Amino acid sequence: MAVEVLSTHDGRAKTALSLAHAATWFAARAAGHDIPLGRATPPLRPARPEHPELLDPRDVPRRRPGSDKGRIALLHAVAHIELNAVDLHWDIIARFADTPMPIGFYDDWVKAADEESKHFNLICDCLEAVNSHYGALPAHAGMWRAAEDTAQDFMGRLAVVPMVLEARGLDVTPGMIEIFQRAGETGAVEAMQVIYAEEVHHVAYGSKWFHFLCGRHDLDPKIAFHDLVRRYFHGSLKPPFNEEKRAEAGLPPDFYWPLSDGHSTRD
Repeated sequence: MAVEVLSTHDGRAKTALSLAHAATWFAARAAGHDIPLGRATPPLRPARPEHPELLDPRDVPRRRPGSDKGRIALLHAVAHIELNAVDLHWDIIARFADTPMPIGFYDDWVKAADEESKHFNLICDCLEAVNSHYGALPAHAGMWRAAEDTAQDFMGRLAVVPMVLEARGLDVTPGMIEIFQRAGETGAVEAMQVIYAEEVHHVAYGSKWFHFLCGRHDLDPKIAFHDLVRRYFHGSLKPPFNEEKRAEAGLPPDFYWPLSDGHSTRD
């Protein structure tokens, strides 16, 4: 199921398949069926549609969010993030299947992929409501870099993707909601509020399973997190931080503040 999603090019088709597979998984779980966890080799990079054109982050045009074009660009960027998140969550299931994990691990990431699929479609609907679509603008080519860098490191993947990249979403989403509120774009506001509420869970899944693996390997979670982020994340973490939502997701300040701008590289 995971590799089938990863191998599907079109965004709407990819997310439709993701939603269907998640429904199949949870129906079987609710019925009490034993679900075999198979083995399949995920691609190093997921299939992508022909558009958007993927550019180096430095080459992506920047638009003022206060303008109509700027808000469309912002929606397009969010859609791109959500589509990558769909692939990231299915990828972690397939790529690290050789590591024995409780069934709850799969429940969490199937649910996360299901929600990210919904988020992508919500934002695509917002784009179409303003006569645009996903693929109309160029996008950030670096989104998958963290996945490639951590393809051989399960704990590194958990540290960098949900606990750094998705946690960043908790910091910036309230500001995006405010932009659409000022413009009176209620559809985009409602979509972003759904995303904001559910992304907390995805960060929490990362923290939960990172701590689980630290316990299994008798590691101090904070030290392990700092080591892995410094190894795989390119640059420092950028405040301001949404400390309330990060705490709700299981990320205490002493995990991320020492990695932030203005702090020493040593704890």
